[in-house]
Amino acid sequence: MAHSAETVTVNRTIAEVFDFLADGMNEQKWRPDVVSIEHVAGTGPGVGTTYAQTMKGPGGRAIKGDYRITRFEAPTRLDFETIAGPARPVGSFVLREIVPGTTEVTFTIDLTPKGAMVLMKGMITKQVATEAANIHNVPAAMGA
Repeated sequence: MAHSAETVTVNRTIAEVFDFLADGMNEQKWRPDVVSIEHVAGTGPGVGTTYAQTMKGPGGRAIKGDYRITRFEAPTRLDFETIAGPARPVGSFVLREIVPGTTEVTFTIDLTPKGAMVLMKGMITKQVATEAANIHNVPAAMGA
């Protein structure tokens, strides 16, 4: 299994950071490989909310990366599962208030390669680490 976790501090309240991360329409603001995103299911943030997402793939080709929220515990925990595309990682955001107005976010991603993907373990591990590191873009995306 490929696993990566990164932690960042955001100078915003825990509620603001949680709301920003829970709204998938913000993905393009902090994840540079997201080409497009659309809310396709669910009435709002919460378990079952689903987003159709297109991402930059190898060689510049577009790949699907649709995902669904699987755990929603405002303002401390948000989990997701990828439901379309060649890779199907799962992940979580765990938020903790350090002091009022300052939030620590730990973003964790896990991907178990299947089929031919097992042969690309090194590349997959690197991509999972790159994706987790994108959490460091959140403070700037939020203007914090």
